[in-house]
Amino acid sequence: MPQIRHALAVATLAISATVAAPVHAQAIRNAASFTGNTLPANDDASTGLVNLGFNANYFGTTYAQTYVNNNGNLTFNNPLGTYTPFALTAAGTVPIIAAFFADVDTRGPGSGLTQYGTAFIGGRNVFGVNWIDVGYYFARVDKLNSFQMILTSRVDTGAGNFDIEFNYDRMLWETGQSSGSSAAAGFAAANGVDFYQLPGSLVDGALIDGGPNALISASLNSNVLGRYIFEVRNGTIITPPVSQIPVPGALPMLLSGLALTALFLRRRKTA
Repeated sequence: MPQIRHALAVATLAISATVAAPVHAQAIRNAASFTGNTLPANDDASTGLVNLGFNANYFGTTYAQTYVNNNGNLTFNNPLGTYTPFALTAAGTVPIIAAFFADVDTRGPGSGLTQYGTAFIGGRNVFGVNWIDVGYYFARVDKLNSFQMILTSRVDTGAGNFDIEFNYDRMLWETGQSSGSSAAAGFAAANGVDFYQLPGSLVDGALIDGGPNALISASLNSNVLGRYIFEVRNGTIITPPVSQIPVPGALPMLLSGLALTALFLRRRKTA
């Protein structure tokens, strides 16, 4: 499967650059269906195991439950409190699906909260997570991000099959004050071989609105800007040829399937 690598640069502690807020992409959908459960205001917390509502074959392992992590991702086997985004190419981490792996902090006044739940939409079982109008560390709310992840059972195409959907409406920040690197989006099996990163991951200023790889300015397998859909069939994520991936302003790099060994700074948080 096509795989993408971006060099992991050592980041400064600077907060993401201010950009003018554009019109929302309007990719988030059925948000009210995923408000049945709320992760209280927090920094770096995770849920316990929660039910997906269906079986998902993810890189050869079938899961019926997942952990919802406040920092913009789902993981299997273990929760993940890590706030500094790492390259999703790395071996030894937990299996992860990351809509926007970054230092989300929902403690600030006016920040939205991470919400999640199961639903039956369009005749299919779905599991969704909303990160709508969420702030960043340290309890900052001067810029807010709105994004969503939806997993949809596609048992109609085979046992364990499902779709991964990332939806982005407004993305104004990319890192917290102590994160050490910019956000990453994609998924990984944690074996160093099976992974995918959206173009612009871990690149300063790339994914936010107005950036060269702005998430709201492209789409994948969808005619809605800000929506990226990946089919998971027989445990394998079907990714399009790199030439078909819409990338504003920059071309992705092909990987040979070798793991990336990445070093990055991690700063200790206070309070």
